[in-house]
Amino acid sequence: MAISVAGGVRPGKVIEIEHRLYQQLIVGKQKSSSMFDELDAELENDANKLAIEREAVLERLTKQIEAKGIFDRVSKQLIDTVSCAVDHRLASADSVIKSAGINESQLLMLELLQSDNLDINRLRPLIANESWLVRDLLNIVNSSSFRHRRPQGSEVKVTDIKLVLNFIGIENIKLLLPYFCLRNWLPSGHANLLWTTRKLWRYSMVSAIAAQALAKLHEKDGVFVYTCTLLSQLGPSVVLKNSALLFEETWGVWLREASNSRDKELYDAVLATEFPSQRVYELVIEHGDRLNWQLLEQLNFSDSAMGAVMAELDNNLSYKELSENASIVARANCYAKVVLLEEMRELSVQEKRIMFDYYELSEQEIIRLKAQNYRKLDII
Repeated sequence: MAISVAGGVRPGKVIEIEHRLYQQLIVGKQKSSSMFDELDAELENDANKLAIEREAVLERLTKQIEAKGIFDRVSKQLIDTVSCAVDHRLASADSVIKSAGINESQLLMLELLQSDNLDINRLRPLIANESWLVRDLLNIVNSSSFRHRRPQGSEVKVTDIKLVLNFIGIENIKLLLPYFCLRNWLPSGHANLLWTTRKLWRYSMVSAIAAQALAKLHEKDGVFVYTCTLLSQLGPSVVLKNSALLFEETWGVWLREASNSRDKELYDAVLATEFPSQRVYELVIEHGDRLNWQLLEQLNFSDSAMGAVMAELDNNLSYKELSENASIVARANCYAKVVLLEEMRELSVQEKRIMFDYYELSEQEIIRLKAQNYRKLDII
């Protein structure tokens, strides 16, 4: 007779499956196409060239026993140096916040979106202060696919943020601001993490779309659970971003010093050292969920409804202890993990049943979730 694992203290098998997803996102070698837009498309050639160059150097080094020994020692020292720097950075919430590009104004924007009567006059100056957000919203309104929504004959490029918000509309703003905030927190612009970023982005969006569907099914606040589901990837995103920044900074310094020393073997050893994805995966597992609520707490949002959900998801040992909103976020994340692991052929049928059983996904919910389009955010 099968024993149900539904809802209680999270079983080791569920934890192992969930960790496997992050293992595949961060350490796995699978590549992923961009989702919804060409996120970091210009880096793709750089990432491929860097990988080819490293493979060529490693192949050459493996043919030279002494040079391979130098590579092993230098690579270990470089990775240990980066790991210590990341550990030190993650121990200081202020340092994490500064380097991750998250601030109190961004969280205030997300909180204002939850209001039944959204005050656009209060929201507008907050948006205007974030240059990356203004740019992203301008790009949407001025894109060829959006121009048909504007008044007839309005082909002039829009630059005024007030007009931009009017054209996009309140309901779409509630979807787009959390979407662009998470994208800004992701480690974009780093060739070493191009494929990891794309996979994490897709996982985040599948989760968010699933959360919207579940909220609609159960007549809950779709904007709130959608925002919280995206926020649940804040911690992993900032761990990755800080790791990428510190690795590339250290790697660049070492590469320049090796070049200046004219030591070919040392230069090759540094060049061939890859981003320490396994160690970073371990840091994501160790710090990711905790940072989701600690960063909000550090930015004075510990008493917010968003902060409460993030704290619940990290601190509650049992799914049954979660509030309704937090349980929807957990179920949405569960479904997204199953979808991506199945795509990667890293999940058995029995393991899928265990996940759905633990998070108590009903047949009706699964039918509704299967019917969603996970390739496109539904802009009204």
